[in-house]
Amino acid sequence: MKDFQSQKLSFGEKVGYSLGDVAANLVFQMMMIFQLKFYTDVFGLEGAVAGTVFLIACLSGALVDPIVGVLCDRTNTRWGKYRPWLLWTALPFCVFYVLAFYNPGIEEKWLVAFYATISFILLIVMYAFNTISYSSLGGVMTANIQERTSINAIRFIAVSLAQFFVQGMTLPLVNKFGGSEGDMSQGWTTTIILFAIIAFVFLMITFLSARERIQPPPTQTISLKEDISSTLSSIPWRAMFVLVLFIFITISMWGASMNYYFQHNIDQRSLFDFLGMIGLTDVSHEGTGIWFSILQCFNLIADDPSDAYSIGFSLFNMLGASTQLMGIILLSEYLANKFGKKQTFIVCLSLTALFTAMFYMPSPVDISFIFGLCFFKSLAYAPTIPLLWAMIGDVADHVEYVSHRRATGFCFSGMSFALKTGLGLGGALAGVILSCFGHASGQNGMQSTTVTEGIRLVSSIVPAFLFCIGVVALLFYPINKAYNVKMQSELAARRRNIHVQ
Repeated sequence: MKDFQSQKLSFGEKVGYSLGDVAANLVFQMMMIFQLKFYTDVFGLEGAVAGTVFLIACLSGALVDPIVGVLCDRTNTRWGKYRPWLLWTALPFCVFYVLAFYNPGIEEKWLVAFYATISFILLIVMYAFNTISYSSLGGVMTANIQERTSINAIRFIAVSLAQFFVQGMTLPLVNKFGGSEGDMSQGWTTTIILFAIIAFVFLMITFLSARERIQPPPTQTISLKEDISSTLSSIPWRAMFVLVLFIFITISMWGASMNYYFQHNIDQRSLFDFLGMIGLTDVSHEGTGIWFSILQCFNLIADDPSDAYSIGFSLFNMLGASTQLMGIILLSEYLANKFGKKQTFIVCLSLTALFTAMFYMPSPVDISFIFGLCFFKSLAYAPTIPLLWAMIGDVADHVEYVSHRRATGFCFSGMSFALKTGLGLGGALAGVILSCFGHASGQNGMQSTTVTEGIRLVSSIVPAFLFCIGVVALLFYPINKAYNVKMQSELAARRRNIHVQ
């Protein structure tokens, strides 16, 4: 019988698997960074209303997650338990993605809010089916600790590239596809259709390339009650649930608020001058060269300060994504293998909280300071990105280790529940806080100093505090490096039907 602990996966399979998360992040990054802004600026909804839509949709998706996990665990096909769901959900997932960012041109605001809620619920429910099966698949491709870390490292290198593309190119593409008349609705629709096509192709590649190898113990009987009991009673699972919840409350809030931070808090003239220092302006309209033409093609050259927001925010996001990519490649696997996943996560998340809080400090003209904070925050956060999902895979193993039952889908569905709840709460809190400070909806609405103070708080101090709650949750996570090695060794022996004395 094959030794699962020594089992290696091909590089091609790891890359093929990673493309599934690229597809998911073409959607997730849009929801996290641009959905709230789309609702307030394109649909014209008030911040509190937009936040409520966000919360209702995300909670609806979260409530579906346990059902999805149970269905996946009980699926048996020639393709496995989790892999076929990638095939079955790919097309509706991409169609609902387009509908969520489509402006039907409705005048009545309550009907707009209703359309936004229904379309977002459809998207978030299909997102649940797709991403839970995808994440669960990653938990059964191998039991080797290093290979599991390697899979997630490659996966999140790909995710960082998707983040770079979505966060950096969305606004320029929207402006480009909006045409000379600036039809933002058309710009958004065309951009999302492009992203949806790419996502569909990548999901098909993942389905064709990845394989399931870990099976539930052969003596395991089907019992939903025991699956729920063994998972919910797991201390590592509870700790990870709280961690995931507060991480995604935080990144949802911070991602949405930074959009407003760049538009209303930063001095646009200073931002324009900063872009000029790095060659991204063309006041005289005399720019030439291949590189200039490429940047101009993607609307990444500013002609005057009115272009500074979209290009500056895109550059900020590109810097964050590229720094995270560098951190994942250079630090994540190295730090995890040297110090263990738990210790690495605690230190890196603590530093992330510190740098996030510091976004309260820069003045509106301190552009270099803001971009510097982006670099250090992204570098600190980078190692945690692949480690989070590798640790959830370890939790699924721990449930099997303790209870002799494996319910990978239900384990990951609980984390997906926490993710979507956090996503909804983060977006809702950002919208409500902005409304409480008097934010005016509408793309060109001028904001008061009170509003900019609210934007600064929701972009710095508040998310930093929430990150700290995640750090506290990690202190209760018992799977350190030594424990994990022992656990995997004994699980491998069980799978070879060897009893370790």
